[in-house]
Amino acid sequence: MLELVIALAMAAVLSAYAVPAYMSYAARGHRIDAVIALHRAAQHIAEHPSVAGRTPALPPGLGRAPEQGRTVYRLEMLSAGEGSGGYELHATPVDGGPMHGDACGTFVLDGLGARSNHRGAVLDGAAIDACWAGRAASSAV
Repeated sequence: MLELVIALAMAAVLSAYAVPAYMSYAARGHRIDAVIALHRAAQHIAEHPSVAGRTPALPPGLGRAPEQGRTVYRLEMLSAGEGSGGYELHATPVDGGPMHGDACGTFVLDGLGARSNHRGAVLDGAAIDACWAGRAASSAV
């Protein structure tokens, strides 16, 4: 009986460390998927420039991240001023998804390649760099 209690205690201690580490690892992967999707969408826009002032639409496969499996981020393209290259791409966490409430919030890439993140307010430079590298602070889920 004592051996069983000890084994259960060891399993509890291991899971107390393993579960948060796994959640952090998965969140990093989701953030990197969002960054990759934004760059793929920007590449598509560069290859298919606007016609008569119309911003091209994203094809169906580029409107989400990751490309396959459960959607974690939705991508959308918004018109913006020429100071932003004419458009902004937003990767917004899906409501009820694993990244809803994440510290990085919405990833934004404009037509000139400027990166930012919005979560209520625009994040500062160090936080933006951490988010785009996948290393943001723990999420507030």
